Amino acid sequence: MRYAIVESGGKQYRAVEGRTIEVDRLPVETGKKFDFERVLLMADGDEIMVGTPTVSGIEVKVTVVDHMKGPKIDRFKYRPKKRIRVRGGHRQHYTRLMIDFIGKPGEVRKVEEPEVKKEVEAEVNVVVETEPKAEKAPKAEKRAASKKEATPSPKGKASAKKAPAKKSTTTKSSSKKTDAKKK
Repeated sequence: MRYAIVESGGKQYRAVEGRTIEVDRLPVETGKKFDFERVLLMADGDEIMVGTPTVSGIEVKVTVVDHMKGPKIDRFKYRPKKRIRVRGGHRQHYTRLMIDFIGKPGEVRKVEEPEVKKEVEAEVNVVVETEPKAEKAPKAEKRAASKKEATPSPKGKASAKKAPAKKSTTTKSSSKKTDAKKK
């Protein structure tokens, strides 16, 4: 697996052939191809070339896949008892790049596909094949049966609802008043 460390926008990224990287927004249209000018390191298996500060004679060819926004970052300043509440946010713009080729100009190589993608595709196919389609009909029948069981009969409703018995309310204070009047 061949990879390179490239610099874009003052930041360093690990570029692997056949994979994508997300860098800060670049003024290049989607679908266009260009080369990274600053390659700091290139590794191909056990062979490693380190630049001082850049590696000469190595190019990294990329294609712009799309432009997108990153996650929103919310900011909230708060000072208690002073009525200071300041909300703000930020959303960074990124450019997704597909790494097409890493190597010397004029060199012809076949880009190795990462094995991770193949495994993910195989897992997706297994999940799709194992889903039974016949399970949907019995679930509907079970729901209908459970609704019938859940609705009680009219006889059950009458016996279940009983009116609460009224309690006679005699308080001691009222009886004391009547006793006081008698004396």
